[in-house]
Amino acid sequence: MKNAVLITIGDEILSGNTVDTNSNFIANELKNIGIKVSQIFTICDEIETIKETIQTAFRTGDVIITTGGLGPTRDDKTKKAIAEFFNDELALDEATFNHLKAYMEKRGRLEILERNREQAFVPAKSRVFQNHFGTAPCTMMEENGKLLFSLPGVPYEVKPLIKDQIIPYLQEKFSLNYISTRIVSVVGIPESILADTIESWELALPENLALSYLPVGTRVKLRLTATGNNEAILQQQLEEEIHKLLPLIKDNVIATSEDKIEKILAEILTERKLTLSTAESCTGGELAKMIISVPGSSAYFLGGIVPYATEKKIDILKVKRETVEAYTVVSEQVAAEMAAGCQELFGTDISLSSTGVAGPGKGEDGNEVGTVFYTVRIHEQEVTSRLYMPHLERQDFMHFVSQKIIQDLIGILVNN
Repeated sequence: MKNAVLITIGDEILSGNTVDTNSNFIANELKNIGIKVSQIFTICDEIETIKETIQTAFRTGDVIITTGGLGPTRDDKTKKAIAEFFNDELALDEATFNHLKAYMEKRGRLEILERNREQAFVPAKSRVFQNHFGTAPCTMMEENGKLLFSLPGVPYEVKPLIKDQIIPYLQEKFSLNYISTRIVSVVGIPESILADTIESWELALPENLALSYLPVGTRVKLRLTATGNNEAILQQQLEEEIHKLLPLIKDNVIATSEDKIEKILAEILTERKLTLSTAESCTGGELAKMIISVPGSSAYFLGGIVPYATEKKIDILKVKRETVEAYTVVSEQVAAEMAAGCQELFGTDISLSSTGVAGPGKGEDGNEVGTVFYTVRIHEQEVTSRLYMPHLERQDFMHFVSQKIIQDLIGILVNN
């Protein structure tokens, strides 16, 4: 198996001002073609640091990919560092210059600024992959059969360069095996007990299949990966092994193909022709955001509401004032009345509600940070649950609760 090393370049990443999403994306794309990422470095935009890191990367990596440090500004030094590392020099690449000129003209910028023109200067020995969504090209240097790709740092430029150009190039260059993956999503069973339950099945897996346990909130994703030179045979292998697995944990499986919980929900709601609505307080719209992130969600999601203030829960969702006074706004009773009001408001088969204290301070009624009640209402039946997670920060709390609500809904639908 080929190994890869990723190098993220930029002070903005190191300072925490910008999140490195490129490494996650690139590692996943490489994994899909059988290239394992062995190391990921995040470094400052300094020539000596870049050169030293590339030297380290070449010791273990067959493929090295850098992102960042290729803009038109003077503080971007990646190109210079790469040229120096390979004892090369920067030279104007006519094809890149013409591509850059056409890119600028298409956007109404008829005069190429000198700084942008400098982006057409690349290491003379490099192979260029043109960037169709930005001004900085991707370059590749090869030495002793090892490859160094240098990409810009903007994610919407990185993704098409990786998917449309670099991945196909690597597949052809190294004659890589196919890699096929299936995800089995399991709920309602601790990871340790799950491992014991399926141990005999796992030990009997063929040598070209590997199993990974991936906990996500209260769900465990079993990722089964098959490697070989025939994609159709790999798919058949995966199907056969999952067929053997299901009798062991059938009551805990909510999906055998899709990965993301919101996509699993989409499949079930679409198949059963059910509609859904949400009423969120402490999750602040995160639940609705997850649901509508799936293309085609308008077929089943009719709408959502964030009645954050207590009065809006009363005015819009018809939560009884006496219920709030008797039990507080963060309570099982209020969550249930919110779901019922939401279902009536939108006229849906299913409604979901949340009320709680996301923090950082206590709720207006003295409820502790991390307390949440949520209701899953399907037709006339409802299930209300309580969670207490004081250790989670506000954004993590909102996302975790939303994941758990969707997971519970799927569990109820699957088992009914």
